[in-house]
Amino acid sequence: MIESENIIDIRNDFPILNRKIHGKPLIYFDNAASNQKPMQVLDAITNYYANDYSNIHRGVHTLSQLGTTKYEEVRDKVKDFINASKREEIVFTKGTTDGLNLLANSLGKTFLKKGDQVLISTLEHHSNIVPWQMICEVTGASLQIIPISRAGEINVDAYIEMLNDKVKIVSINHISNTLGTINPIKKMIKLAHKKNIITVIDGAQAVAHKEVNMQDLDADFYVFSAHKLFGPTGVGVLYGKERYLEKIPPYQGGGDMINQVSFEKTSYNDLPYKFEAGTPNIAGVVGLGAAIDYVNEIGLKNIEEIESELLQYATEKLNALPFVNLFGTAKQKAAVISFIVKDAHPYDVGTLLDGMGIAVRTGHHCTQPLMDFYKIPGTIRASFAMYNSIEEIDRFIAGLIKVKSML
Repeated sequence: MIESENIIDIRNDFPILNRKIHGKPLIYFDNAASNQKPMQVLDAITNYYANDYSNIHRGVHTLSQLGTTKYEEVRDKVKDFINASKREEIVFTKGTTDGLNLLANSLGKTFLKKGDQVLISTLEHHSNIVPWQMICEVTGASLQIIPISRAGEINVDAYIEMLNDKVKIVSINHISNTLGTINPIKKMIKLAHKKNIITVIDGAQAVAHKEVNMQDLDADFYVFSAHKLFGPTGVGVLYGKERYLEKIPPYQGGGDMINQVSFEKTSYNDLPYKFEAGTPNIAGVVGLGAAIDYVNEIGLKNIEEIESELLQYATEKLNALPFVNLFGTAKQKAAVISFIVKDAHPYDVGTLLDGMGIAVRTGHHCTQPLMDFYKIPGTIRASFAMYNSIEEIDRFIAGLIKVKSML
């Protein structure tokens, strides 16, 4: 475990943690939605705009060449960060949702036809539901749902039974954004591959919290967002195996994704640029590179250890409150806790906690089908990051007790 003085050093890297909300020190427990940004990331973005900015890839002048170098260096950092085999397998996107829409459209056009099936789980975020629904409507394929237990764990036996010859794509999250369940994706990918089924993994909740290794997981596609990795909004990553990226068509057309254009026909650029139409979020990619450097400096194993301790402590404290019901009790969990306060609406609880400077997320968390499974309208979600502390959890618990007395 990192010593407490090191936690203080980490917190000092995040200027927003010094501010007050309604006169109270900020406690930020909304990390599953988006985590905060260290000065190293903020400085990298500011420096790029202030000193190095120009459009990339198409210029011969110094600033364009410099910007191109910085942009492409981050592609190499991402490759190493997730242990992809080639830099050409790293595509920059606007985020996880953009990556999943790209895959639903491009894979759908190539591999789906009437009667085919796409498998997702009950745990999925809307961004891993709606794009597949849309492409199924176009192609005539159908969406099939892998069931889960009351604890929030995927029913692997049911999954195995569902892997029939009609299934062409399996798309599941690595970690549930609502329950924190860590899915057995390595096993699920291996089972799918035995049937020659393409695998897509939504890694939005995983990359900032545990080591992700593409050579070990063997996923065909893996997507995530920079803003959940202590980086900026508006940029993300799509990893795809080269043989699939070569086979599927681009999702968007425009500049930079082309080789030759005529009014009669267009040929597409080499990988990965075939999927990067238009001027990208260059500063965002630079910020992502700084975020990866920052996470590597602290170490993902250290981050996982810190967050595991926070999860265990908060779970014990919440379970001791007789007016709290927890949802999602998987054996393998990330630092996310969803719960309700009996006889209180989550929105009211969240609003009152905000008055105490405590930021939590309330509602369905873009997982309405999961809320339907539990027959509830929504939950209160507390999600932790490496800069959170035991002391903050104690204040949070005290705040909940006070909220209960007020409702």
